[in-house]
Amino acid sequence: MADTVLYEVTDGLATITLNRPDAMNALNNDAKAALRDALREAGGDDAVRAVLLTATGRAFCVGQDLKEHIGALAAARESGSGNALSTVSEHYNPIVRAITEMPKPVVAGVNGVAAGAGFGFALAADYRVVADTASFNTSFAGVALTADSGVSWTLPRLIGQSRAADLLFFPRSVSAQEALELGIVNRVVAAEALADEAAAVARRFAEGPTVAYAALKASMAFGAGSSLSEALEKEDEQQTVAGASEDHGIAVAAFLAKEKPKYLGR
Repeated sequence: MADTVLYEVTDGLATITLNRPDAMNALNNDAKAALRDALREAGGDDAVRAVLLTATGRAFCVGQDLKEHIGALAAARESGSGNALSTVSEHYNPIVRAITEMPKPVVAGVNGVAAGAGFGFALAADYRVVADTASFNTSFAGVALTADSGVSWTLPRLIGQSRAADLLFFPRSVSAQEALELGIVNRVVAAEALADEAAAVARRFAEGPTVAYAALKASMAFGAGSSLSEALEKEDEQQTVAGASEDHGIAVAAFLAKEKPKYLGR
């Protein structure tokens, strides 16, 4: 794994850390490819039961590295046929799909500003733990671009169409507290406690009923674009899967024995 993204697995928890602190974790091609590959590795590793996505330095991720992007714009103009935004299909879309489609929970530990694609990656996560000094910004319209990284889908579903339109058309910095009030994040903690708190949440997921979490994730994603009748059928399908898991049997036995269940993740 490139040093722009750090990857570590400990006791079922994969920690993926954006590591370009001097550039506020702006996404150059190396970082985007490394993040995509790390997420795919975590998603396909049966030993990984949860993922923590976080970053070093004072920013979570400010989105596209514009210094690199300006070179791509120049190359596209010179060639007459290039696409300076091919990174959306090559990197951003696969990254968001890797987060949302992996059958295990992803926690975003947001240590600082999350803007543009960085905001999109945080929104794609299943749970967001945020430092009280962090902030969010859609950014796209501010550089004459439209939304990518799933923001046009995730943001309206979290805060409603009207509020999402306001933040997308007129980008501004949203504080951690406002993000909590809007429903963008799940938990705000003191900045100095962020690393421990985010890891604790991710660890709880890693020690939990992995099959049930995957089923919940699949059901919620399906329900976002389905009728009630269709959602009920999906719940039935996923409940059958969860009910057949070893962890469900462990949970029932532990309940009857008045003990805390020790899940196996299968």
